[in-house]
Amino acid sequence: MTDTSYDTDVLVVGAGPVGLTLALDLARRDVRVRMVDRAPGTFPGSRAKGIQPRTLEVFDDLGIVDEAIAAGGAYPPVGAHLGPVTIPWRMFRHQDPTPQTPYPNVLLLPQSRTTDILRRAVQRHHVPVEFGTEVVEVCQDDLGATAVLASGQQIRARYLVGADGGASVVRKSSDLRFEGTTDDTDKMIIVDATIDGLSRDRWHMWRRTGGFVGACPLPHSPQFQVMIRLLSEENPDLSEPALAAQFRDLVGGSVTLRDVTWASIFRPNVRLVEQYRRGRIMVCGDAAHVHTPAGAQGLNTGVQDAYNLGWKLGQVLAGASEALLDSYGGERRPVAAQVLGRSSELYEGLRRPRASKFTRSDEDRQLTISYHGGPLAPADSLRTTTLRVGDRAPDGPVMGQSARLFDLYRGPHFTLLGFGEQAVATLPSLSWAKRGAPLTRVAVTEDRGSDGVLAQTYGITEDTQLLIRPDGYIAHIATADWAASLAFSIRDLAPTNQEFAG
Repeated sequence: MTDTSYDTDVLVVGAGPVGLTLALDLARRDVRVRMVDRAPGTFPGSRAKGIQPRTLEVFDDLGIVDEAIAAGGAYPPVGAHLGPVTIPWRMFRHQDPTPQTPYPNVLLLPQSRTTDILRRAVQRHHVPVEFGTEVVEVCQDDLGATAVLASGQQIRARYLVGADGGASVVRKSSDLRFEGTTDDTDKMIIVDATIDGLSRDRWHMWRRTGGFVGACPLPHSPQFQVMIRLLSEENPDLSEPALAAQFRDLVGGSVTLRDVTWASIFRPNVRLVEQYRRGRIMVCGDAAHVHTPAGAQGLNTGVQDAYNLGWKLGQVLAGASEALLDSYGGERRPVAAQVLGRSSELYEGLRRPRASKFTRSDEDRQLTISYHGGPLAPADSLRTTTLRVGDRAPDGPVMGQSARLFDLYRGPHFTLLGFGEQAVATLPSLSWAKRGAPLTRVAVTEDRGSDGVLAQTYGITEDTQLLIRPDGYIAHIATADWAASLAFSIRDLAPTNQEFAG
């Protein structure tokens, strides 16, 4: 039933990759969602251009990974220019796909293309982006939240999410402290432009006193993303003639920078919001945490914020306890704090560039993020030989089916895996709420403890059931008492006070 006192169930403020991810996840759950953005249209620049493997897995679940891979490309090797000598090395160590990790490498994909892909997916769910719609204030009561627009109009929603960037109006209106620092003396120019006389087979880097200059070729385009870390006394001029002259003076040689399509001045903020939720209002992405540009972490962390929040909002709107929304910040804030530290470490390396300071680690791929020990994954939960409650659920082939696990996980549902005869036999009779995210039951036919890839990956040595959350993390592990164990584990995840289905 539609309550006419609300204009929508969820209002998302901000239509960048983070807000679009949230809107897409909500729309596929049949949640009424509106998106507003004060900008006149989609952001045009390449700014955050690295898509980490874990985010590619999110895109797989959302049905857009093939489009993203087609629009992007592999990161080229770095070419460090030291006078007449160019020293090659790889910032990102290439890894071959495995059954557990089908997307092991970071994807070079300009932010504008990521945004366009997500926006088209949202529009396929008939959710328009209301550009040119500025929110100037938000407020809330016990039953919902209200956004006041610059036009004087108001939008009433059950929940409101701020994905409106580092200067978030939603965060400021909600009196959420944004703790950290901004160094106004540290500035960097980021430019999208064509460069004549520069090869496209390298991510070019040049040292300069106190900083560096970089030019990374963008895929399927004649453009480069140019980064110039400025000296504290420099006053940047973003006109094309000035940028062309500055670039030529810094790198030397017969190179010509032209056809600038986007230019911006970046000042490193390192900030983290005190809490992700206050009542009916939540923040995600840059509205919750801002990073240095190093390491391709900020956009990815924000997308995964939205991915964590989407299914929880859907469950609460279907009748689950509002306490589930508290787990959003409980799980995501520690991740953001860790990422802030890592990106700051990488950015500091730009002061005195060395290969070791630019090389990326497995940590940066964000595949090792775990919610174990958090509000939904107690530290004393049962575990297998390889996985704990709260860990990422790996991919793998499913014997007897022409599918892999990610195919079965794809969609807005929970997935219950049964390994072994007894675990499989009870799958059909286990109760699940009729409302909210449905349950997909999967009987794994390979013998437990065998040479099967899936049993080894999931550490199965006895009859076992594993419940996988809609965002691809393990919610529950049981080796006996199947019905009681599952009911206990989902008491905070599923809608209550309603009929259940076997």
